[in-house]
Amino acid sequence: MPRRWGVLVVEDDSRARAFFEASVQRSPRLFWLGSAGTVQEARSWLAATATIPDVLLVDLGMPDGTGLDVIRDAVARFPGCEPLVVSVFGDEENVLASIEAGAVGYIHKDAAPEDIAQTIVEMKAGASPISPMIARRVLAKYRSLQAAVPGTAGAAPAETALDEADRGLLSAREHEVLTLIARGFSYAEIARLKGLSVHTVQTHIKNLYGKLAVHSKSEAVFEATRLGLLSHPG
Repeated sequence: MPRRWGVLVVEDDSRARAFFEASVQRSPRLFWLGSAGTVQEARSWLAATATIPDVLLVDLGMPDGTGLDVIRDAVARFPGCEPLVVSVFGDEENVLASIEAGAVGYIHKDAAPEDIAQTIVEMKAGASPISPMIARRVLAKYRSLQAAVPGTAGAAPAETALDEADRGLLSAREHEVLTLIARGFSYAEIARLKGLSVHTVQTHIKNLYGKLAVHSKSEAVFEATRLGLLSHPG
């Protein structure tokens, strides 16, 4: 029989905890160790447990601190534990800090898979799950750091060329639709404002999702803003 992996969840949202637990309980490859709703609860659990957690599924924004502290504690006490971050934070600072703390994967909550258990099993098989939006930000950070290193100034023209290509990424209509999404309009409202059918609006959104390599409204707005295709919302 293949080994079963124990999962500890650190998440302050009760609905998210229930969602994760249900997914883990359905998987024959995983078993549920428990959950914590605060950093202190998680640290107490890690300090007292006799069971080594194979996976730490952790949010970063906790009511009494940051999930980064839980990641550090978990990997310090249990070097074989693999943390997977599931968070609303998508900035490179939090992503890189999580990786430095010991995280093996980083999933944005808006792009969380329906079957988180399968993602965990794939991670234990050697994968490093990461949301497309997160991956792009990490790559962008890497490019900026590389460009800042003496002797790599030649990377700058390529970066400029990439930026110019990004600016022409979306069609005029896709840009209009995305701008309205960023302002909070619904599909039906966009259709009415632009004299389009809801189906046509959905088609434009599907196309721009593909071009931006994202899977949700928030990811699309975030990525387009980062690329300079949108001004910061608000």
